[in-house]
Amino acid sequence: MVDVIVAGGGPTGMMLAGELALAGVDAAIVERRPTPELVGSRAGGFHSRTIEILDQRGIADRFLAEGTPVQAAFFGTTKLDVSDFPTRHPYTLGLWQNHIERILAGWIGELGVPVHRGLELAGIAQNDAGVDVHLVDGTTMRAQYLVGADGGRSAVRKAAGIGFPGWDATRSSLIAEVEVTEETPAGMRIDEVGVHGLHLMEDGRTTRVVVTEKHIGPATEPTLADLSKALTDIFDTDFGVHSPTWISRFTDATRQAAAYRSGRVLLAGDAAHIHSPSGGQGIGLGIQDAVNLGWKLAQVVKGTAPDSMLDTYHAERHPAGARALRHTMAQAVMQRADARVGALADTVAGLLDIDEARKRLAGLISGLDVRYDLGEGHPLLGRRMPDLDVVTATGPLCVFTLLHNARGVLLNFGVPGSVDAGPWADRVQVVDATYDGGWELPVIGSVSAPAAVLIRPDGYVAWTGDGTRAGLEDALASWFGPARHQLPEDR
Repeated sequence: MVDVIVAGGGPTGMMLAGELALAGVDAAIVERRPTPELVGSRAGGFHSRTIEILDQRGIADRFLAEGTPVQAAFFGTTKLDVSDFPTRHPYTLGLWQNHIERILAGWIGELGVPVHRGLELAGIAQNDAGVDVHLVDGTTMRAQYLVGADGGRSAVRKAAGIGFPGWDATRSSLIAEVEVTEETPAGMRIDEVGVHGLHLMEDGRTTRVVVTEKHIGPATEPTLADLSKALTDIFDTDFGVHSPTWISRFTDATRQAAAYRSGRVLLAGDAAHIHSPSGGQGIGLGIQDAVNLGWKLAQVVKGTAPDSMLDTYHAERHPAGARALRHTMAQAVMQRADARVGALADTVAGLLDIDEARKRLAGLISGLDVRYDLGEGHPLLGRRMPDLDVVTATGPLCVFTLLHNARGVLLNFGVPGSVDAGPWADRVQVVDATYDGGWELPVIGSVSAPAAVLIRPDGYVAWTGDGTRAGLEDALASWFGPARHQLPEDR
């Protein structure tokens, strides 16, 4: 029996398993694919907040070394500049999913996370003591908790009986990597049918194709013949496509799990929400789910926090996901060349010349504006902690460095020793620091400097001090479990 089984070895599943391993939890991944290599490039990168999350764990440089920073946040066809956002990473990182998965696989390998490949889930049974995971090959694995990170058709979600309400598809597209015999046009094309594009891959031989179908395709694996027809419908030729590496179909269907938790079963990533790829938020949303859930689940497994801690996962990530999904629906509509939609797109593009409007939408797409409802108070409360350059007793460092081990941090900017974690000292790192610069938040702008901040392991601020300890112990108890009984000599 392991502590946690993660069903699904994509970016979300690997990020979650890594978070659990950092917290000292025995986690294992069960993946249907028999080999670690992802066939084809798939998704194309992620936005600023996702890069920051990877930076919080000290692994962002691995991705930056292979990716390409670009200003590629879009609303419809309008590019949104985020270069003036207060973050170390005011850009989108272009990096194909097969590389993203390879890098993440290397990281969890270093952390000792086992990955069981070629296993497919057949059903589950849970009780007060754990979850039995029944596999198609007739074997059973058991864990305290099961997390479904197994994609939009999640077997875990279905087995747990969690509803998946939303909106049906209005159009479908094919995406593939193939070879061609004819010269292809470069770049993207938008028409009444949808968005289309052909792009020569880095090997100089393979062409990446995205083409919207004139009619919604069936819920079956697409064929080369399907791709040929779709291309001919749009370009009057299929460019002699042959030798496909992979072909897949995606739609603008938008659905969200009615609950992110059912007892000892939880959902993350595409298992919890599917949407149009417009805006490029898929991988980022999944990684944000994983990092929100990982430290909470670890505390429950280790007995330092009550089971009710897991309810905050749904309470925080379901609204954040719903907001992003509504945005992708708007994005998908704006990427149509219908004359009426074109008039709307022109109007919106004009509005986005207004700086406040640009920042608001770019903050949503980049993930930098996420705020969890942690009560009223300082504007930092519930928002991600900026990666400030601070000076500590050991010298200068970046705040994100303090989050590399996925522990909470109580960062004190007042008189050294004026705040402490008390009986939570074994769960929260206390650091006295100085910082002389300004405090600026994406979209919000400048804010007053707090005397101290309590930072959760996911990088979000759970408490801000104004020179007193008021509310600190409540915040510590809420997010790091009840205080341990102190020995007499500790009092």
